[in-house]
Amino acid sequence: MNASTGLIIRGAEILYPDGRLEKGDVAIAQGMIQQVASQINESATNEINAEGLTLLPGVIDPQVHFREPGLEHKEDLFTASCACARGGVTSFLEMPNTKPPTIDQTAMDDKLQRAADKCLVNYGFFVGATGDNLEALETVNPACGIKIFMGSAHGSLLVSQEQQLDPIFARGKRLIAVHAEDQERIEQRRQLFEGASDPAVHSQIKDKQAALNATKLALKLSKRYQRRLHILHLSTAEEAELLREEKPSWVTAEATPQHLLLNTDAYEKIGTFAQMNPPLRSRHDNDVLWQALLDGVLDFVATDHAPHTLEEKQKEYPNSPSGMPGVETSLALMLTQAKAGRCTIAQVSHWLSTAVANAYKIPNKGVIAQGYDADLVLVNLNDYSPVQREDIVSKCGWSPFEGWNLTGWAQTTIVGGQIAYHQGQFNTDVRGKALRFDG
Repeated sequence: MNASTGLIIRGAEILYPDGRLEKGDVAIAQGMIQQVASQINESATNEINAEGLTLLPGVIDPQVHFREPGLEHKEDLFTASCACARGGVTSFLEMPNTKPPTIDQTAMDDKLQRAADKCLVNYGFFVGATGDNLEALETVNPACGIKIFMGSAHGSLLVSQEQQLDPIFARGKRLIAVHAEDQERIEQRRQLFEGASDPAVHSQIKDKQAALNATKLALKLSKRYQRRLHILHLSTAEEAELLREEKPSWVTAEATPQHLLLNTDAYEKIGTFAQMNPPLRSRHDNDVLWQALLDGVLDFVATDHAPHTLEEKQKEYPNSPSGMPGVETSLALMLTQAKAGRCTIAQVSHWLSTAVANAYKIPNKGVIAQGYDADLVLVNLNDYSPVQREDIVSKCGWSPFEGWNLTGWAQTTIVGGQIAYHQGQFNTDVRGKALRFDG
């Protein structure tokens, strides 16, 4: 389907920018939303009958690990972008821990070219901090931000000491996103549990104090220099309460569906498939994170999509890798929570799209209104169907939410006015674009 021919979506329940859900039509041409109205009388080359479906802004997933280059046996940019399209994700921001890592302009250019060749959805990439690439952190373009692994990383991407972190915060204006875990504490605690093969000890080795220590340090440095900070995948009640008391206006934070909906009970059910960094916490942490999200203490939701093969995940702990896939299930998981009364559909869309566009200053996305990019998803909120391993498009072929009965699955995903996914079928000729960051 060519974007220039025009497309009209008819009879959808449309989520308006003010949170209203009202039936109407949307006209699209040249990759943009041209008109939103209760009824559009013109015709178009392509039309979608969206009766009974809800139209939302496409999801912008601001934290994914798509494994290319260097780890393509787990995932690659093509398979990951197909998984995105199936999940209603129309744009993603990808992390630098590939091989080689994205720490300079050469590596960034390589990723951008790969994405332009392969991605069905829009894309942006972080530049990774190493402690000795200070200049590159501000000059590599286009970058959505600087990623710092304060813990849970190996080699050059681990930047855990305050004396290494301070000059990164002190210099420049670009958003800094942190994986906040105290590496020194983790290493000490790992010795305490040496020889343990129960994956549940993962949450004890990487305990709540390790997360809190690192978040406190990042917050301290952000305040010292009034530096734009984003705290990735916040996992503990203690961190949420710290931010409730001390979060400045220039700091944002996110939660993952895993930390909102799974807890340490999952180790008994799915073993090493429940292993991620930072690890799953208690039911109490689930509840406090939810409240923080509802109250605006947490700003949005990201998946931390981090696929590993079935063979890798089935290894005995601690030889099993940490990480879970997520782009295919995040929207349906959150919309299922909305249907259960835990939040509203408008809030879900805000957390998965609008707030992300605002935080990363991505222009023209995250809203259904005239003049915005036509990155959209039609979902069915009337039917429920389970997460099934055989349906997973991600190369890893599994989900921690297998068996969960969800509503709000994407029926049609539109990227730049083109139908990238429709009822189980992919248009692999569609290509997304490099995102702009106006910050």
